[in-house]
Amino acid sequence: MNQRPNILFIQADQLAASVLAAYGNKLVKTPNLDRIAAQGTVFENAHTPNPICASPRFAMMSGQYSSRIGAFDNASEFPATVPTFAHYLRSLGYATCLSGKMHFVGPDQLHGFEERVTTDIYPSDFGWTADWTKKVEPYAPSQMSMRGVVESGLCVRSLQMDYDDDVANQSVQWLFDHTRRADNKPFLLVSSFTHPHNPFTISKEYWDLYTDAEIDMPTVPFIPFEERDPWSQRYFKLIRQDEHHVTDAHIRSARHAYYGMVSYLDTKVGMLLDTLEKIDALENTVIIFTADHGDMIGERGMWYKFNPFQNSIRVPLFISAPGAKAGHRVNANCGLVDLLPTILDLATGGKPPELVDHCDGRSLATWLNGADASWKDEALIEFTSEGVYAPAFILRKGQYKYVYCEGDPGMMFDMNSDPNELRNLCKEASFATLAAKMMLEVETRFAPAKVKSEILASQRKRLFLHSTLLTGQQTHWDYQVKKDASKQYVRSSATTSTTATKAKARFPFVPTVPPDTPRLSSK
Repeated sequence: MNQRPNILFIQADQLAASVLAAYGNKLVKTPNLDRIAAQGTVFENAHTPNPICASPRFAMMSGQYSSRIGAFDNASEFPATVPTFAHYLRSLGYATCLSGKMHFVGPDQLHGFEERVTTDIYPSDFGWTADWTKKVEPYAPSQMSMRGVVESGLCVRSLQMDYDDDVANQSVQWLFDHTRRADNKPFLLVSSFTHPHNPFTISKEYWDLYTDAEIDMPTVPFIPFEERDPWSQRYFKLIRQDEHHVTDAHIRSARHAYYGMVSYLDTKVGMLLDTLEKIDALENTVIIFTADHGDMIGERGMWYKFNPFQNSIRVPLFISAPGAKAGHRVNANCGLVDLLPTILDLATGGKPPELVDHCDGRSLATWLNGADASWKDEALIEFTSEGVYAPAFILRKGQYKYVYCEGDPGMMFDMNSDPNELRNLCKEASFATLAAKMMLEVETRFAPAKVKSEILASQRKRLFLHSTLLTGQQTHWDYQVKKDASKQYVRSSATTSTTATKAKARFPFVPTVPPDTPRLSSK
């Protein structure tokens, strides 16, 4: 058994915490995720650092707020100079591997991982750069629309199933390959899936786990455009929500498919858990499950992410660690930026290496066996991409959540008494003092004007660079999986015999029988 624990980090894409049994959902079938939740700690108020795809992943891996490292949108470069938890674990002697999506942008496509066994599903260039100078209609470089909802339903196969099947298969193969290594290194394997990201389509096997009649409709029904807050109005235009007439049948179909996609994801998680058992690694492996951001799935008549509301910014987070409490729940506010220090604590038994860069996150390790009396009950969520024209900050402190965006009236909600976020306390005189305090804290701690200037300069440079890099000879940054077939399977150039080569790949390994050892009878 390795002295240090292995770490299996599983990430979903666009998975709302609200659809999982661990958070109270009684319909969606996820037995493997339920198993992780039951054997570990469930964080009830975990938040994305930024409700888009690339930015929260960079913040999560670095333990830093996305604006601090320039991760403003889905086309922001993740600087190679920023240390990640993969770098730190590699320095501690871990074998590090990434299988699946991490949406790295830029020429560095590893960021501390020694191996990467799949390519990414999304582009690695500057093509999806937001442009805040275009204000007549919100600029949507990723071209999001309502097609993922109105065209939802059954499929035989999808691009995302192609991808996630590969992610799971490559993860399983890597685990078997790793356990046959002679160096006995502990491992960090990140398996990152693209389900249940829109479009909402799934095969019959998973669709048939649910019936249309049992699919619940959104808790908060459609809010008309004129009654929405300015952020939600911009988002309505961003995804061209008036382009299609969305019926109740569309909503039910999209949610039906989404639930099926979540169950599909759960089977991939099951493959990984089963493999850990087969290689006798389950007892010495930290298992972390989370998502990059959530999905509105029709709440308030809104879909996908890019929003300040809970279904968009709240993420599932389960941590199961050797020796830690089982079935534990934590209500404190936290975020994905807390995972870097947490992972280092768990990898070293609470004696992490000295960090070489700033860290905004705080270790969650103490919570795994009880409470952390020193915990500051807050979380920061930023949004600096499409649908706003200035940086937005969402500050969660205790039960209150404050939404700040230049030019917009403030929004503040009491998440205990108003979990559906229908009562804006900024409109009530009795909460004026608290709202002013929250606004001042955002402006003082996070310097929105400075961040806005940095974002506009970054957008300007990246838009220029992308336009020039599309001319002439193009060199793509997309990750290319490299495999040397001459070193796979049986080859005549090998120094061992065919039989010995196959014997080495057998797991568990069976030592060579000496020539004078009595043979088993053939009778």
